[in-house]
Amino acid sequence: MNYEKEQAPIGATPEVRIGDEVLIAPTPRRLAEAERAPAIAAFQAELRAALDRHGYPQAADDAAINKPMVVAILALLVIYVTMVYGPIAAMLVELFPARIRYTSMSLPYHIGNGWFGGFLPTTSFAIVAATGNIYYGLWYPIGIALMTLVIGLLFLPETYKRNIDT
Repeated sequence: MNYEKEQAPIGATPEVRIGDEVLIAPTPRRLAEAERAPAIAAFQAELRAALDRHGYPQAADDAAINKPMVVAILALLVIYVTMVYGPIAAMLVELFPARIRYTSMSLPYHIGNGWFGGFLPTTSFAIVAATGNIYYGLWYPIGIALMTLVIGLLFLPETYKRNIDT
């Protein structure tokens, strides 16, 4: 379920709205040290009760998950990845001369997979948290794919009939 974030004036008391209910969150820095933990625990209990009243589940329903279909979709995605990596390896071999080929192939591969792919969960989650829409996190992989397409079309040279042994 989606949520919205609203900018509150500086110094305003934080609040959470669930349906027509408004819950006032404790501000830890305004509480004495001994009052903080009980106030936070009480707010969490009140929040959970409000979420329950409005029909928010505490966890996913395992019975509603089609596990064979999940496995089939994941297997299909693995097949798609293998379909991509074969041509990438051939293209990288053709792009670089033999004397620097190993480093030249390793560097773009690890930057692409390590940095852009490795930060995908963190970046997508941050986008979702910032916007409140669970689908906005998809804009990061879409943007990376579009950037890759544009850079590939504009900057990758044609390697047909190039001598790859030099």
